[in-house]
Order: sequence, then C-alpha cells, then structure tokens
Amino acid sequence: MLKEAIATRYITPLREGGSLPGLVEADDRGTYVIKFTGAGQGRKTLVAEVVAGELARRLGFRVPRLVTLDLDPDLGLGEPDERVQELLKSSGGTNLGMDFLSGALGFDPLAFPVGPEEAGRIVWFDALVNNVDRSWRNPNLLWWRGEVWLIDHGATMIWQHNWPGAEKSAARPYDASDHVLKPFAPDVAAATAELAPRVTEDLLAEVTAEIPDAWLAGEPGFESPDDLRRTYARPLLARAAVVHERIEGIK
Repeated sequence: MLKEAIATRYITPLREGGSLPGLVEADDRGTYVIKFTGAGQGRKTLVAEVVAGELARRLGFRVPRLVTLDLDPDLGLGEPDERVQELLKSSGGTNLGMDFLSGALGFDPLAFPVGPEEAGRIVWFDALVNNVDRSWRNPNLLWWRGEVWLIDHGATMIWQHNWPGAEKSAARPYDASDHVLKPFAPDVAAATAELAPRVTEDLLAEVTAEIPDAWLAGEPGFESPDDLRRTYARPLLARAAVVHERIEGIK
C-alpha cells in the first residue's frame, strides 16, 4: 500500500487545477499537493491517479511520489474561499498526496528538449492508460532538474466510469494528434518493444494493490475491493499487447 501520512497544515489552494487541489504539510515533514475525494469524479479520479502513476513509476517514468493523506476537514477553517471550505468539509478521511516538486516548471515544448525515444515511451504509456489530458493545451508534464516528470493522471482509464462497457471502451484507438510530444517524432515502435512485455498480470496486481480499500468499497456489482482491483487490471493487460497498433495521429 501507499505510504500513509496525516495532513497537519493546509497551506493554499492551487487554483490552476480545475478540481482545486491544494498544498499541505504532513506529519512526515513532507509538502504535498493534495487531491480530494470530494472533488470532481471523487474517488475514481484518485484511483486513476494511483494506478496510472504507480504503473508509470514501475515502467521507469519519473512520477512524483504518491502517498495517502488523512485529512481532518477542520484543517482549512481559516480558508476564506467558500468553495475550498466546502471541498475540505466533504473530503475528510483518506485523500491523495503527491510530492511537491519545488521549483518545477510547466513543460514547454518550445523550450525543453525531448528525444524521440522518451517521447515514444510517454506516448505509448498515455495510449495504454488512455490519457486524454496530455495535449499541447494542457501538457500535465513538469520540467524539474533537467528532466521530464509525469503528473495528473486523473483523466485516464475513463472506462472505469462505465464498467459494463469497459471492455469495448478500452479497445478503442488512441488519438495522439494533439499530444504535446507529437513534434518530437515519438519512437513508438521502440517503446512497444521495451514496455509491452513488462506489463504483466503480476505487475498489475502489484500496482492495483496500492489502491486504498476506502476508494474501492461499495462499488456496485463487485463483491470486494480485490474483485474490483482485478477488474482494473484486465483492460490494461489486454491493451498493452496491441495498443501500439491503435495509436492514431502521430505520423
């Protein structure tokens, strides 16, 4: 499971995020970007963050460390924005934190170089998890200490919002025509050869084990959190073998 920490101080909202993430300090002396169960699609967005983020980490991508953050809803009573106060009140308990990369810059394709190999790996990964939020408009990449870091995976695996249609949804092509790394001639063939064999049943079981039970409990149609974990893994396992054939718009 992800490391657990307790949020001890709410610092400020990060208003550039549509779901109003915030910056907090925790009892482990870490500073984290917190994403709330009470925001947007709620816990399913956080599940997507964990599955995509931890899978990316195991495949060798740079991703900020993820933790669970226990939140006391009274922590932000001094926050003057009523929207933020309501968000905090509705998010008591287990939330998601990611390491705050102090000094990181938003990725600019005109300023930061990315080679075809790395571009291909990121495009392949985004196609695997069906990341619809890595466009030039909103890259969700950071440039930190001279390297590219992947962030914000809440919009991945959209099939989780309709489990009866998940298999059909997961089989759809991936449109990379607006991908922020398209100009860098992504070498998807090399990425496929490297990454596809590494996405195994065992690896996905390890990744989905990181999802807190609290975010899986009570999902209609599933007997247990572990039953739901296996359901998260199946589309990714099937997609890994063929997704390179379904990437459109990069040639």
